[in-house]
Amino acid sequence: MHLVKKSIFLDACLYNIVIYCSKIGYLRFVGLSEFVWNKPVLCIFKERDVNPEIDPFVVVKAKKLTLTKVTDSKYSGSIVDSFTLMGDADYLTTKEGAADHYVMCWFDDTEPDMTKDLRRLRGVTLSGKVTCTENEKTRKRTYNAAFTAERAKLK
Repeated sequence: MHLVKKSIFLDACLYNIVIYCSKIGYLRFVGLSEFVWNKPVLCIFKERDVNPEIDPFVVVKAKKLTLTKVTDSKYSGSIVDSFTLMGDADYLTTKEGAADHYVMCWFDDTEPDMTKDLRRLRGVTLSGKVTCTENEKTRKRTYNAAFTAERAKLK
């Protein structure tokens, strides 16, 4: 019984830390295997073994990027309310785009050492359909997507 009370207390402390960090807008580590980045700028490349791309085909800014470690080398995640800064994000909503493999890169603003702030996912495939909504007044499109990744460089 005493161990259960300690576990509940530790869970409550972790919950309060996560809420505080989300309010100040930094990277959050949630639970044991989930990461959240607020307002990342994502560079998305088509993954090619022969003649790899050196320029992203699309750059988006997302409201939130979440990533969960499923196994030792597999991850799942989501991109929430992203909009295009450069390129054509509509490709992601097509049948060809859904079947393609990607590399996603972003910089972690919470890392003070700029030589260590690059984050990368390889073997990214879209899970399900990428949704697109358009604001009728501004004609601005926002995208939401779920994905899986084979490998990640998070530190």
